[in-house]
Amino acid sequence: MRTFPDDLVRAQQEWSATYRRLARRPGRTELRRRLYQLSTQTFFHPYWHQRRPDPVAWWELRDLGRSDGPVRERPHR
Repeated sequence: MRTFPDDLVRAQQEWSATYRRLARRPGRTELRRRLYQLSTQTFFHPYWHQRRPDPVAWWELRDLGRSDGPVRERPHR
């Protein structure tokens, strides 16, 4: 498991929470705007300037952003 900067993890956690709120109340402009801001904050974070993002890193970060329990192992294919 990688170590991500705290502010990147917090942004991903807030992104996940905002996405869930938007799913419950679609059409909320303020939630869509916040989701867009968090998406750009996460995607253009300085952490990604130091290393090239790969799908596994994105998966691990998204998993950290979920609040439904501990990080799960990624299934092997």
